[in-house]
Amino acid sequence: MSEQSQAISETGDGHGEGHVETNYVKIWAWLVGLLAVSVAGPFLEIFWLTMVTAFGIACVKAWMVAKHFMHITLEPRFVGYIVMTSLVFMLLFFAAVAPDVMNAEGTQWVKPSWLGQPE
Repeated sequence: MSEQSQAISETGDGHGEGHVETNYVKIWAWLVGLLAVSVAGPFLEIFWLTMVTAFGIACVKAWMVAKHFMHITLEPRFVGYIVMTSLVFMLLFFAAVAPDVMNAEGTQWVKPSWLGQPE
């Protein structure tokens, strides 16, 4: 029997001494507080502050949800593979559509008048 399975059988559960109980209400309260800050950001009408609060806080909230509610820390090796694969696919998608989306004119495409005319 391996040391890990022996330790599990001795303690009666899979949680060794390093197991920390998560206070889900506390995490939820942090998420609600961060939501309030990200909603209040646009009311100041400062563009860069709105972007920082919108995207920065969204990343923090996503990390908190993944870490505490999805238990991502249990399989750290696979999480790295999943994150890197997702980033690669996102960059491939952006590289594939960017030439069409960012081009102001084309043979089969006319820029809508509501977007304004290029100078």
